[in-house]
Amino acid sequence: MRIALLLAIGLATTGARAQEAVRLYAAGSLRAALTEAGDAFRARTGTAVEGTFGASGLLRERIEKGEHADVFASANMEHPRSLEKAGRGGPVRLFARNRLCALVAPQVKVDSGSLLERMLDPTVKLGTSTPKADPSGDYAFELFAKAEKLRPGARAALEAKALKLTGGPDSPPPPRGRTLYGSLVSDGRADIFLTYCTNAADAKRENPALQVVAVPPPLAVGADYGLTVLKDARGEAGRFADFILSQEGQAILARHGFDPGERR
Repeated sequence: MRIALLLAIGLATTGARAQEAVRLYAAGSLRAALTEAGDAFRARTGTAVEGTFGASGLLRERIEKGEHADVFASANMEHPRSLEKAGRGGPVRLFARNRLCALVAPQVKVDSGSLLERMLDPTVKLGTSTPKADPSGDYAFELFAKAEKLRPGARAALEAKALKLTGGPDSPPPPRGRTLYGSLVSDGRADIFLTYCTNAADAKRENPALQVVAVPPPLAVGADYGLTVLKDARGEAGRFADFILSQEGQAILARHGFDPGERR
């Protein structure tokens, strides 16, 4: 009887763990795509995915301080690699790519050819995310470094005027029901905001009056997104990571404007 009881308890525990959700920590720019991927994964496997979204650097810090995540999907490769090097995560895999675009207020006259000139204009409010805390900010400052090669003094001028409006520990959340970057530009906090092209496209769908301007090739900055399965993650976490890299998962990311990463 005792053996049978212990076996029954073990099976019940196994069944309960099978129903536990995969805990996903992911870059805010992935919210829509990986929420859809989580829904598709649950439909296929019966395992839910609970997403926590925000600035990748801040999420990495939360994991380092002891918060339990199963999968970490970052908007760069460096943050998950730091967890891998510290023994907190497994091998980092490139799963998606993005690019910087300029989200621009309707009244600003600008195109790709004049983007640098308009960003340097002292009357134009230039918004970015927060470097180090949010890779989007790091990519914007990488663009500023490229601008220096085209116009000496541009890097210092752009870094000095950049308004770090998002991605920091004290940055306000977006208004309910609105995109963060769209609200910042629409409400006049920034005239030009350097953000991911996927974010800019979402903002324009919300407010068609906004402009999305491509960054010219000499200033172009690409973003590689990396994911890692954290130490002590449940088995389903690895399956979800594999799903993101599968043909179905990559198709979901593509529908949301991301370019492909590695393929399994």
